Order: sequence, then structure tokens, then C-alpha cells
Amino acid sequence: MWTTKGIARGFLTTPCPRARPEDPGATPGRPMATSVSQAGAVVADVCPTGALQLREEIVDVDLGRCISCQRCRRGETRMEWVEDTAWAVRLSSRRLPGKAFRHSLHVRVVDAGDGGETLRELKQLTSPYYAVHRLGIFFTPTPRDADVLLVVGPVTQGTRQALLDTYAAMAEPKWVMAVGSGAVSGVPFGPSFTSAGGVADVLPVDVAVPGNPPPPLAILDGLLNLLGRTPVKELLP
Repeated sequence: MWTTKGIARGFLTTPCPRARPEDPGATPGRPMATSVSQAGAVVADVCPTGALQLREEIVDVDLGRCISCQRCRRGETRMEWVEDTAWAVRLSSRRLPGKAFRHSLHVRVVDAGDGGETLRELKQLTSPYYAVHRLGIFFTPTPRDADVLLVVGPVTQGTRQALLDTYAAMAEPKWVMAVGSGAVSGVPFGPSFTSAGGVADVLPVDVAVPGNPPPPLAILDGLLNLLGRTPVKELLP
């Protein structure tokens, strides 16, 4: 019976990266730079993390501080909104793994103080729908086998040394991904006496995926960036 149902249902795994899924709920979307005449100067005041900044006639967005609360999307004046999953940005000029790792990229995940939301999205990548293993990406429990250190959370004081030890145990070459706005900028927890201002305050970060939390496809976009399978956007000059 289950075999018959499976054949009738067909192939359900997401076609990403060959094509971007457009299913409802695949992404919460994100704000993008909007003219002051459309968004209104006061829209920046509604952002609880300071992600919106007025720059001449533009309301600009620091995606690393955006927590996807969507307050800037409500009311009479609104930010423009884009429904995409290409959220990954490049933070360093180091050479990324690229084609040499396309069939065998091993990732060690470290929870450095995540609230649980980013980890839940990350775990979805191993489900049959996303099937990240089909793309040659594997999660490993040991840093000695890892090529990429994927960090979620703003790096609390209690996890700081464990994170440094994990990074030190990895063999060269190695890369670091910061996933979630907490890991990118520390918001809304840091910098403070309990946590850093993001992973970059502790380790060199190569690729960041903002969002609180970023959807699974946005995290997958960051991993595919490392492999050179999707275009990398520059965050820093």
C-alpha cells in the first residue's frame, strides 16, 4: 500500500538548486532598501534591533540585524518585501571550498547559544524534502572530519571556549558559517556581558546567513555558496 501511494504521489524532494521552490511558506521573505517617500522616515523607528537606517532618501536594511519580526511590513508606510531564499552573504575574501568539495562537504554544527529556532530549521535539511545529502553535503559529529564549522547563536560566555576548541580541532583548510541573526550580529542578545556580538567577534567568518530564523532553503543557499553552486553576494567591501 505504501509503495503504491509513493508511486502515485511522485517525487517530492525540492528541486533546489536547479529551480527555486515557490510553495507558500517556503520563505518568510525579508525587507529590502526602500525609498523614504514610500516607506516613510518613521518606519525605521519600529525596528526593535536597529536593522533599518535612514540614508539620505533611502531606508536601508542591515540584514544581519533583521529578526524577521515584520513590523516594518505593517501600517500605512511599508518597506518593500522580497520573497526569496538567496540570503547568504560573503564576509571574507578567502577562497571558498568550491568544486573540489562538491561531492563531499562535511559540516560540524555548533550551538553557541541559539534559542532553538535556527536549529529547528537547520535540522529540516536532512529530511526527505530537502535531502541535503543528495548534494554531497554531510553533517559530522566530529570536528576532525569537518570542512565547515556552522555556528548558530550569538556565542555565549559559556560556549565560547568550546567553540574555539572545536575550531582548533579542525584540519586545514577549514571554513566558518554563521547562521541566524544571532550568529551574524548577536541580536537581540549581544554584545553584552553574557554573549559576543556574533561569531565574527570570536572566529573568522566566511559566509553568513542572516534571519531569525533563516528558512531551510536560505541555509542551503549558504552551503551551496561555499561549493560555488550559487552566486555569492558581498556584504563587506
